Amino acid sequence: MKIYRPGDPDFSRMKQAMNRRALPETAVRDSVAAIIVEVAQRGDTALIDYTERFDKVRLDPAHLHVSNDELREAERQIPESVREAIETSLNNVAYFASRSCRQNWTGINHQGVEVGERFTPFDRVGIYVPGGKAPLVSTSIMTGGFAKAVGVPEIVAATPCGPDGKVNPALLYALKASGASEIIKVGGAQAIAALALGTESIKPVQKIVGPGNRFVVEAKRQLVGAVAIDLLPGPSEVMVLADETANAEFLAADLLAQAEHGPDSVIVFVTNSEQLLENVEHEISQQAAKLSRGAIVQAVLQNHAYGFLVESMDEGCDLVNEFAPEHLVLVARDEARLVNAVRTAGAIYAGTYATVACGDFLAGPSHTLPTGGAGKSFSGLRADQFQRRTSIVRMSPDSAIQSAPFVAEFARIEGLDAHGYSMEIRARRARERQG
Repeated sequence: MKIYRPGDPDFSRMKQAMNRRALPETAVRDSVAAIIVEVAQRGDTALIDYTERFDKVRLDPAHLHVSNDELREAERQIPESVREAIETSLNNVAYFASRSCRQNWTGINHQGVEVGERFTPFDRVGIYVPGGKAPLVSTSIMTGGFAKAVGVPEIVAATPCGPDGKVNPALLYALKASGASEIIKVGGAQAIAALALGTESIKPVQKIVGPGNRFVVEAKRQLVGAVAIDLLPGPSEVMVLADETANAEFLAADLLAQAEHGPDSVIVFVTNSEQLLENVEHEISQQAAKLSRGAIVQAVLQNHAYGFLVESMDEGCDLVNEFAPEHLVLVARDEARLVNAVRTAGAIYAGTYATVACGDFLAGPSHTLPTGGAGKSFSGLRADQFQRRTSIVRMSPDSAIQSAPFVAEFARIEGLDAHGYSMEIRARRARERQG
């Protein structure tokens, strides 16, 4: 971990570097654009070819989807402890979603017009679950679980299969439990293109949610408009802001927990306590040596790990708002005030016993969160992102009369005669009816 203290030559430069924005890479952009064109033109054949190229498995054209037999076999293989963990997490997601869903409402404006909003679930959404060395069971819950809780009738999951052409049983079970009505064994940018544009065997969806590598994220970026998306999450990251009241062992564990996600993860520790900084450094060294993903963690510690000693917690809070972390762990004597001062974090874990791991797996809010500084503009995945908003306007004769002069003025300013007439004729008839 690289440490920066006030007075160090690079201290100011590195603080400024924390204010970042995630921008697409030219080579990735061009590669993804070519993949999208291929999927649009060649459909399932392109998916099969890309899966063979990137995942080293040749899929049968008739078996791009996970079959019912595969789902039943996966269910038979799942221990009761795994079932219980998945069910518990889904229950918490459903509770959180029930509290954050948007509700229909109506009201009367100043001219007597009835206005309101109606919120209905999307008909068909796609959820993307990355592959890799570990089955991301929790990601299926933190995406599909929200869609299910909101009442989306068709949930299409896309996740890459292994070299044997199969998907991990625990992941399959979690996807089914999270409401997936279809599961396709395809990953990468080609899966995003298939979900957005459709192929011979895959009907297009209306929205795509979920994290992925830079090719997946770039595909989502390029296909906005053809389909709605949630956000553009990249490599995992955590920032810890703590004062001398914090437990160094806990904080080091939180930092390392994000480091083990992958070699491009980013971890940042900020404190106003020199002693805590030294203690956390020591704990990181001790704990990292015991982790099964030691090589990945060491790559993060060498290339993407930063520590800042600041003069005050307010200065640390400013650094948090500039960095806009995906996850923020905040432990401080003045916790309540500092939590309110943080504006850009994707999720805040406040207090000694709050840990990102519980948020990732169990607590209820989705762990699909903005990264790369996107927290300045995006929020994490929410229940209402699976709802379509429709505004509704109803007008009585009296409200038409009261609205007409103002509509006429806007129509005159903008030179839109037909707009003005459509309102004026209603107001005139309303006045005639009133005698």
